[in-house]
Amino acid sequence: MSHVQNTQPQGQAPGVSEGTLPAEGVRSMFDRIAPVYDAMNRLMTAGLDRRWRRATVDAVVRRGDRVLDACCGTGDLAIAAAEAGGDVTGIDFSRPMLERARRKAPELQWLEGDALALPLADGSFDAATVGFGVRNLADLEGGLRELRRVLRPGGRVAILEITRPQGLLAPFYRFWFDGVIPVAGKVLPGGAAYSYLPASVRRFPDPHGLAKLMDEAGFGDIRWRLFAGGIVALHTAEAR
Repeated sequence: MSHVQNTQPQGQAPGVSEGTLPAEGVRSMFDRIAPVYDAMNRLMTAGLDRRWRRATVDAVVRRGDRVLDACCGTGDLAIAAAEAGGDVTGIDFSRPMLERARRKAPELQWLEGDALALPLADGSFDAATVGFGVRNLADLEGGLRELRRVLRPGGRVAILEITRPQGLLAPFYRFWFDGVIPVAGKVLPGGAAYSYLPASVRRFPDPHGLAKLMDEAGFGDIRWRLFAGGIVALHTAEAR
């Protein structure tokens, strides 16, 4: 009989180091890191995540729009969309994350639900946003199709996500995301999440690859721009 050695670090869920987790594993991870999620975002991005979220909203949200913020987390992107005049619904499947979102903006609609099976009617939104969320979906293509389903024809989508930079910033990126962030995570609740983060970016499509998947999901006029030397990409598109 052959024996297979389990090389997964003790206390770390299978798939963390590969950047792949089943849906329940992702939910559990975000439940644990909810208390430090905002602080870690500020640390990891040197505070630039606020600027990127504003750019995301500016790209697709118009005053009076019905806006869906999927994988809304603690609500920062949804709140930015509301400040731009959107009628916003935020949805996430992590209850502790949603509790923090509700405390920030109790006047908005917050739903507990799965981005792969949105409990929302077809064509019910004018715009949809996702900030640092699609990378965590167990079925990326299915998640993109769900976003298309709930948008009206001509509705706009913006997807903000970490990507892999090329050129001069690539060594810094590897040092920061593969070295500093996982070490910092070891002293924080749910520290395994900060080993999962760089691994999940490595296996995520590059901007061209994500654009192709968006096209296959029913989006057109797909464009993207890069921030921070290519570390973050903002894709925008219209529902065909």
